[in-house]
Amino acid sequence: MYEAVTRDIRVTVTPEYQADKSEPSENRWFWAYTVEIANLGAEPVRLRARHWRIVDANGRIQEVNGPGVVGEQPLIGPGERFEYTSGCPLTTTSGFMTGHYRMEAGAGVYFDVEIPAFSLDLPQATRVLN
Repeated sequence: MYEAVTRDIRVTVTPEYQADKSEPSENRWFWAYTVEIANLGAEPVRLRARHWRIVDANGRIQEVNGPGVVGEQPLIGPGERFEYTSGCPLTTTSGFMTGHYRMEAGAGVYFDVEIPAFSLDLPQATRVLN
């Protein structure tokens, strides 16, 4: 599990390798990741957009931007949480993801919330620090 807190918004990510959705013979490995966004603050916030930076084991970078997450722009009240699961295919056996969410607080105030960097590793792989 990976965690970051920005302006009273806690983002927790738990990645999991999906062997049943992977095709190693076709250089395709797939991970699911579950994200929990918890509002630890005193005012509601709405998740307006996402930005992901996905890096594979060969250093190839893919940038992903878009409105909301999984088709939603959730309003997260004080003390509330929003959770979703999504996925990421890679053409290598490992990589990592990081990024940020664009949040909107009251009166049209926008700010970015860090998504912690997290690794995408096969369960049987030896981890190497780069």
